[in-house]
Amino acid sequence: MIVYLDTSAFVKLILQEEGAVDVRSWFDGAGPAVSSVITYPEASSALGRRARASGRVSPHLEAWIAELEARWRRLVSVRVDPQPAGELALRHELRGMDAVQLAAAVNVRERLRRHADDAEVVFAAFDRRLLEAAEREGFATLGAPLE
Repeated sequence: MIVYLDTSAFVKLILQEEGAVDVRSWFDGAGPAVSSVITYPEASSALGRRARASGRVSPHLEAWIAELEARWRRLVSVRVDPQPAGELALRHELRGMDAVQLAAAVNVRERLRRHADDAEVVFAAFDRRLLEAAEREGFATLGAPLE
């Protein structure tokens, strides 16, 4: 099984928050884990915001970025064509980056199915609207729909 992680799931590989234990299990058990290239800058931004909110920017952020780098190296990152992402944004009333994440997962699934009809890509996220859109696109999903 291939697990596609959006940013809300990927960040849980680094931060100790609700759902983190599950995401680490999915990541470690995936063969392989996949995400869009936008996940790296989105995760960096989320980690920076969390560090500033805690008032301890330097020590936390350095460790988190090191963990981000280590996890990123174990992940397959994919690019996405903007037109399908735009179509998904309209079809499912998604925010732009959520549409990019879903389009990347659709692209991965299509590419895999050219080689193996039974290839399974599971979509992991912690955003209700994005999970619902992924399910409408035919994905099995992982993650709790947090608002």
